[in-house]
Amino acid sequence: MNAYRMKPLAFPWPPFIYGAAIAAAFLLQAYFPLSVAETNIWIARAAGGVLIATAVILDVWAMRTLVDCHTTILPNRCSTHLVTSGPYRFTRNPIYLGDTLATAGIGLAVLNPWFIVTAMVAAALTSLVAIKREELHLLSRFGVDFERYCHDTTRWI
Repeated sequence: MNAYRMKPLAFPWPPFIYGAAIAAAFLLQAYFPLSVAETNIWIARAAGGVLIATAVILDVWAMRTLVDCHTTILPNRCSTHLVTSGPYRFTRNPIYLGDTLATAGIGLAVLNPWFIVTAMVAAALTSLVAIKREELHLLSRFGVDFERYCHDTTRWI
């Protein structure tokens, strides 16, 4: 199989990585609880709600942009078009950014600091497991156009 036909991932890992991060945060809090200051809890919960809302808007916007551009949303399918519009103008990975923000936002909303830690671990794992491979796939399919896009647009924020 040549590089042009290479799939970015054999399995859609990112949703499972973030799901595991959420489960791990709950388990860590159950077995190794971290206390939260009792003052201004409503600020943390409000900030969590804002992060979750931002994440949902970002994810929906990114998915809608992919559908409008007639390419796949699934990370284990081949891309048919290089998408550089919508949220992809600002970040190369808006869905993963949204997933990270949602994970951190849940932590703030439920007052569980472990979510912040697991969100960072999930983002790092997603970079290692998925993003590097996806970028190689996009480079092999779109060449200099993808290089130019990478030069002009950050990976995360």
